[in-house]
Amino acid sequence: MNFNNGLNMTLQRLPDEQLADMAELIRVSAMLGADPMLVQSAGGNTSIKQNDRMWIKASGTLLEEAQDKDIFVPVDLPPLRRCIAQGDPQADQPQAFLSDAAYTLRPSIETSLHAIFEQRVVLHVHCIHTLAHAIRTDALESISHRLEGLDWVIVPYTKPGANLAKTVSKSLRMNTNIVILANHGLLVAGDSVEQALSRVLEVHERLAIDPAAKRTPDVKALAQLAEGTAYELPEHAPVHQLALEPHRVQQASSGSLYPDHVIFCGVAVTVLEPGDDLNSIEHRCAEVDCRAPVFVLVPGAGVLVRRDASKGTRALIRCLADVLVRVPAEAPLNYLSDAQNSELLNWDAEQYRQALNAR
Repeated sequence: MNFNNGLNMTLQRLPDEQLADMAELIRVSAMLGADPMLVQSAGGNTSIKQNDRMWIKASGTLLEEAQDKDIFVPVDLPPLRRCIAQGDPQADQPQAFLSDAAYTLRPSIETSLHAIFEQRVVLHVHCIHTLAHAIRTDALESISHRLEGLDWVIVPYTKPGANLAKTVSKSLRMNTNIVILANHGLLVAGDSVEQALSRVLEVHERLAIDPAAKRTPDVKALAQLAEGTAYELPEHAPVHQLALEPHRVQQASSGSLYPDHVIFCGVAVTVLEPGDDLNSIEHRCAEVDCRAPVFVLVPGAGVLVRRDASKGTRALIRCLADVLVRVPAEAPLNYLSDAQNSELLNWDAEQYRQALNAR
């Protein structure tokens, strides 16, 4: 196991009796982060509690790099839990609870969400199969029979952070260890890394949906449209499926379905209308001082992505395609409101994460 040539600061600072647990969390985090069906880019986070300290993934870091970089930071649990219980706004400033000044990265914006669980290990992923159910207005009915026999709850969409922790806390029953976050993802808790991982994989399997049949994109037409513009064909060919069915174009362009899409790709998706071209879209955006779309759907042909799109943005474009090819045309979808989109885009914690991703 490669820990940055043996220089992993976290493992160096732990007592011997805590090393095995932390090493296992690092291994599992890297495994989860490497699977785009479970985690995309800087999304998802994991944690482990050791006495009054909780180690949690730092904001903006990648779970897939857990074995190569120091992506975990320590926070003091007792004061954080007091702030959450008292509704103190500081609970949304997890960096205030860092327990070691040697760590300069901010704890995950989901730190309070992990802290409310008594279980030692919490894993939060943006499981594609979970999202395909959780973005529906009838998510409860869609999921219930599939998770029968498990200790689970579903909670309505709430802005990530302390407010979401409060929402989840109110929904927890004595033995709850699985939480479906509407329009967000999957959260599981366990008394060991192995137990929590087993629950993630079981939910992922139980909620599995086969993707719709693939259509063939018009790559030649797309290349002609992209010539002389800031756009190119996507690296991940299945992304084209977003534009090859009328209902999927409608689903993608009608609004935003989960937070990370808003953060990395902007609100909803832009569709190239008949008679329009990519340069004119960019010019119109420049006139009103807004960001040009990071990707565009060309109905019946496929998808074009900006050449300067970050790795994180490309991962979230793929995520949207992976989700929507598993959503039926007739499924009723729950979109984030304008206010919910705005609070994400103007949130300091997410702007910080975006800045790290851009680097």
